[in-house]
Amino acid sequence: MSRLSNRIESIQESATLAMAAKAREFKSRGIDVINLSLGEPDFKTPQHICDAAKKAIDEGKYFSYPPVAGYQDLREALAHKYQTENHVPYKAENIVVSNGAKQSIANVMLALLNPGDEVIIFSPYWVSYDALVRLSEATPVLVKGTLENDFKVTATQLEKALTSKTKAIIFSSPCNPTGSVFSRQELQAIADVVLKHDNLLIIADEIYEHINFTGDQTSIASLPGMFERTITINGFAKGFAMTGWRVGYMAAPKWIADAANKMQGQLTSANCSISQRGALAAITCDLTPTRTMVAEYKKRREIVYQLLQEIPGIQANYPTGAFYFFPDVSAYYGRQFQGKTIANGDDFCMFLLEQAHVSLVTGDAFGEPRCIRLSYAASEKELREALARIKNALTLLT
Repeated sequence: MSRLSNRIESIQESATLAMAAKAREFKSRGIDVINLSLGEPDFKTPQHICDAAKKAIDEGKYFSYPPVAGYQDLREALAHKYQTENHVPYKAENIVVSNGAKQSIANVMLALLNPGDEVIIFSPYWVSYDALVRLSEATPVLVKGTLENDFKVTATQLEKALTSKTKAIIFSSPCNPTGSVFSRQELQAIADVVLKHDNLLIIADEIYEHINFTGDQTSIASLPGMFERTITINGFAKGFAMTGWRVGYMAAPKWIADAANKMQGQLTSANCSISQRGALAAITCDLTPTRTMVAEYKKRREIVYQLLQEIPGIQANYPTGAFYFFPDVSAYYGRQFQGKTIANGDDFCMFLLEQAHVSLVTGDAFGEPRCIRLSYAASEKELREALARIKNALTLLT
């Protein structure tokens, strides 16, 4: 009999973190591994953000516990950002700052879900969505987008998946792991379905909103009737290269924000005071460093897309946001190397780690076992070398 809880037994270790750990293990043995497994910007946090944090330390005013939901000035700045940039009328009272966007999602799910509730997850999906639904003792229901439709779930698919138990829907746009971006028209079609059903909620993960190459970042909360139905998730890790600062936030109708604040008060209390001062500088100052990063990601996307097309048997969509490719590599399943068969994405990624010394993540962790995720948050030199290694290693499979 297991001594662990059913809830912890129901989830898997994060595949992205597990693969990163294996890459570090190889590196510790002196092996030159190119790590394309983590969704982590390879840029330093912009200097003005660091300076704001240093100033906060030197002032000595931010060494006490902050309010659980975050400092008032930061929440007001985030509300202003959403009012002016995303056209959503959030106020400070609608916002809860957390220890990363992952905690924001966990707060929401723990505050809203009961055993027996269902949450529709647009698949492929970020690895933690499924686990957080299960930890909340609800049931994840995967609705799959196809490569032919840029991995995007349609409103028709959504409507067919709804049941009397459906409590919420969660997706990201731009999407981790596919890089797909929902257009305003596509989001309006989804909103039209949601508005037909009383009490149905959307959890919209917009953590990659700044890394969007389409020129149109639509927040579904801005569409008619959707303010009261939407929980928006965001954070500073991706667009501001602040992964280690651990600042995320959610914005939602006040009754949901209050519930998330109550949940967070029992789990962790507030986000780090100094990190919040850096976040305030990030959200209120010039976005030139962010735009510079995005321009570099766009260049890297072109390089990786071209190099992937040169590898036989790999099919990839053309991502329009985030910094990932999610190619279908299933043409290599069933092939062998030194008597060992590549049966699935786990085998494929381990083969490339061992033979090409490139770290990737199996698509099975994101809901699509035919694919793997490749992060191009790495230098152009590393990306060219990694793709060359992958191409050469795959010729060894028979």
